[in-house]
Amino acid sequence: MRISSFPPIIDTNSKILILGSIPGVKSLEKQQYYGHPQNKFWKIIFELFHEEFTEDYIERIAVLKKYHLALWDTIDSCERKGSLDSEIKNEEANQIAELLEEYPNIQAIFCNGGKSYKNLQKILGKNFKIPMNLLPSTSPLHTVSFEKKLEDWKKILEFI
Repeated sequence: MRISSFPPIIDTNSKILILGSIPGVKSLEKQQYYGHPQNKFWKIIFELFHEEFTEDYIERIAVLKKYHLALWDTIDSCERKGSLDSEIKNEEANQIAELLEEYPNIQAIFCNGGKSYKNLQKILGKNFKIPMNLLPSTSPLHTVSFEKKLEDWKKILEFI
């Protein structure tokens, strides 16, 4: 079955672009970025900025915008059974370069996991003018502790 990513969450104030690969099954069902209850993405973002955690998706998006974070995926569409990146086939890339042209305030890109990082390097090339950073995946399948993930994700704060 072919699946598609969501539109980017971005505005002219965005300074940091966070890229995943493509939404998993739960996210697609909910039509929300990082919709799986075990994914630590939202918990990490709220911890980084000392915000009170919420399940409300509208409020989550407001927190991203408050701290000038943009969110998108490296894959526009693909075929995949389940939610594993390793099951992705026949992928089509998102237009990352065009997005960065349209939003010149982006100062750094952070990839949520290895698949998005590899894809980004293919899309933009390894020597792109904006720093590209690999962060540990917030997926429950990436079994590093929450504390370790949070510590690595603090690198975002250097660009705020």
